[in-house]
Amino acid sequence: MKKKLLLGLLSLIGITGFSQTSDTSVSIIPEPVSMVKGAGYFALPDNISVSIPDLPELKATILLLQQKLAATGKRTIINGSAPVASLQFVLNKTVDKTLGNEGYRLSVRPSGIVIKANRPAGIFYSVQTLLQLLPKEIESKTAVAGTSWNVPVVEITDYPRFGWRGLMLDVARHFFTKQEVKDFIDNMARYKFNLLHMHLTDDEGWRIEIRSLPRLTSVGAWNVKRVGYFGTFSKPGADEPRNNGGFYTQDDIRELVKYAKDRFINIMPEVDIPGHSMAAIASYPELSCTPGADKYQVISGESFIDWHPGGFDALEDNTLCPANEKVYPFLNKIFTEIATLFPFEYIHVGGDECAKNFWEKSDAVKQLMQKEKLKSMEEVQSYFEKRVEKIVESKGKKLIGWDEILEGGLPPNALIMSWRGINGGIEAAKMGHQVVMSPTTFVYLDYMQGDSIYEPLVYSVLRLNKTYEFEPVPDGVDPKYILGGQANIWTEQIYNTRHLEYMTWPRSLAVSESLWSPKEKKNWNSFARKVENNFGRMDLEHVKYSRCLFDPIFTAKKDARDSLLIELSTEVEGLDIHYSFDNSHPDNDYPIYKEPLSVPREAVMFKVVTYRGDKVIGRQIDMPVSELKKRAGLIK
Repeated sequence: MKKKLLLGLLSLIGITGFSQTSDTSVSIIPEPVSMVKGAGYFALPDNISVSIPDLPELKATILLLQQKLAATGKRTIINGSAPVASLQFVLNKTVDKTLGNEGYRLSVRPSGIVIKANRPAGIFYSVQTLLQLLPKEIESKTAVAGTSWNVPVVEITDYPRFGWRGLMLDVARHFFTKQEVKDFIDNMARYKFNLLHMHLTDDEGWRIEIRSLPRLTSVGAWNVKRVGYFGTFSKPGADEPRNNGGFYTQDDIRELVKYAKDRFINIMPEVDIPGHSMAAIASYPELSCTPGADKYQVISGESFIDWHPGGFDALEDNTLCPANEKVYPFLNKIFTEIATLFPFEYIHVGGDECAKNFWEKSDAVKQLMQKEKLKSMEEVQSYFEKRVEKIVESKGKKLIGWDEILEGGLPPNALIMSWRGINGGIEAAKMGHQVVMSPTTFVYLDYMQGDSIYEPLVYSVLRLNKTYEFEPVPDGVDPKYILGGQANIWTEQIYNTRHLEYMTWPRSLAVSESLWSPKEKKNWNSFARKVENNFGRMDLEHVKYSRCLFDPIFTAKKDARDSLLIELSTEVEGLDIHYSFDNSHPDNDYPIYKEPLSVPREAVMFKVVTYRGDKVIGRQIDMPVSELKKRAGLIK
């Protein structure tokens, strides 16, 4: 009886009914905390009035709205205080504790749209959601005719699960221009990332101007151009021009920091030390303890590390020497200048993959160990990291490093970024240190997205559905120590911005949802449908992305007679896999895979293609039977 009475009252006062929705016409990434869809829609009028606070922090947001709404061909009128408007953005006078600093409430009724937030960041993120509620044509660069500019009636309450939602961009291995970094920031902002980690230095290049140390960029920013498979290149000759690379001036950095801030993104700089420092050593060889360092050059992709089972050794010493007292004033100059350029509270100092074989032979390092009572090379690195932490903290900043800095003793106030799986993060959290989770197993976006038979070759595969499994808080760890997470994009094998986009998307969509959305709201099948819907928007934005999620997964086995047996699967539901063994190109008139396949005796090529209904959705893949036999262990 009470339920009937309530329903009657609601109908009398004219409140639109709402219900939880699984309607794929509403495809928001990342998934909001709460979304209740109602009946009907709000149609954008010919004159779109927008009431939005006239604040400096929202200038870029207002410009974004104007640029996007131009695709409607309608007139947009911005007014900071209009009492009645098509789109009303309101900053709460009384704080809504549910929303925090980045949350918002978005209400779409047939009469208009009202958005409320505590802070400008919430307004900005609400705009990203609003754009995803509009037809995909809102992403067009020019006005689009014939589109119904309707926004579905919906009530959304949204705020992030984690405060650290990052992407790391390696600009050291391959340099990306200031404009390309801005484009990367724009794409991050669309999906509510708020931290760009810039890997600014490595063996292949030093990418930031340090005015007190000019050789870092006059020498360290340049190598010899090579294309092919990184790590297999021949060592450059003395006569080959070192004109490949580049760097960001300090004015460039200020511009990027401001550009990111306008989109509510912080930029965190990384200076990777003491390993990965060949660009610095080539510029200032006196920082080494190894004879002959004055002959070193910035690496151009040639092999100079011996990776072997159980570890690695450097063929040339790419480390700053912890026993060399010239190193610490050098780093003091660097961090003095970097601290003035980046407002973000943390500076990343790397610490990963430090080859110690040259330290083991160094008399200076042996003397340091004796003096400081250090028992191992790991303790030598810990000595270095603790001195670096004092330098960083003297600039008013906090130190963060990769999980290797746990070895030998952690600097007292350091934050850990766990990349070698999750164990480093678990260990640091249990020691009371804050952690950002960034494990290779889920969020290394330089890994191949599909089968090596058709993807640019890298040393491992990370499919979209595996990335979507990313959970930043491991079992048994107090969540208060987990600040959040990030995905990393190392660029040894990424030579240009189009391939960078291809490797970043759509896997970063999965990372976004893992970091923003409630854990219980994640659903792979729903997410996969949203990703597919999102591809149309990326097409209009001219953002390149991978469609590997539509490609079959090959599993090769031996059957009971030691013959080849092929199993196929797909990441997403509802796809048919058509195949051929006769060298012809399969389409949807060819057989559909239904059960494991035996291979005809003389077949040399297995060709497959995926369809949804009568429409091709994946690429044709030509898989040599010999490759499948190798994977099954039938041939070497």
